[in-house]
Amino acid sequence: MFLVGLLGGIIASGKSMVVAVLRELGCRAVIDADLIAREVVQPHSKAHQPILRYFGTEILLENGEINCEALGNMIFSQPEKGQLLNSITHPEILKEMLKQILKYFVLGYRYMILDIPLLFETHGLTKFMRYTVLVYCDPLAQRAWLMRQNELDVAAADARISSQIPLEEKLQWATHIIDNSGDRESTHWQVLRLHTCLEDSLDFLWAWLAVGVAVAGLGGLVFLLLRHLIS
Repeated sequence: MFLVGLLGGIIASGKSMVVAVLRELGCRAVIDADLIAREVVQPHSKAHQPILRYFGTEILLENGEINCEALGNMIFSQPEKGQLLNSITHPEILKEMLKQILKYFVLGYRYMILDIPLLFETHGLTKFMRYTVLVYCDPLAQRAWLMRQNELDVAAADARISSQIPLEEKLQWATHIIDNSGDRESTHWQVLRLHTCLEDSLDFLWAWLAVGVAVAGLGGLVFLLLRHLIS
């Protein structure tokens, strides 16, 4: 099994649509980092109390859950608080991701999609990806969508977009590009080509060969040890 990192802008690049098409094409091994991030701040989680301790109870909803929009507004305006939040949540997110990776490996999937919007910003995770797929969207279209979806003015939308590495800069680092600036049909065909490329890849064979060699070596060692003990 090999890992494929899927990224875009944290908002309004069309990555969710790409994931939906991949699922339609039969790709079931998808890990959604955003979904995990929401789960690890639920009231029953380890991260919940530390977040309340540092950010205050004003970020709570009436049902006791954390208001992610309020928390997001806070860290956008105060970057140092964003770093603090990451130090609390990232270890829990990584643990859950590793659990899911192990599950899909045991189930025998050939490859896995890790949907991580800010993959290049995290640095450390990129080295584990065999391929990286960037969902690109024209910056002006991205801004217009963000303003419409979140009822933001131009300045607020630009502030959120500028909090991440520009998509134009990410273009030079990704191994595959999905250009979502056109219509849905164009994006669909690009995702179809990507899916075919991943399905035809032989990279997973090297992983299974390595596992087979390791198992065979361990089995041989156990056999020699038992033979020595019996004799």
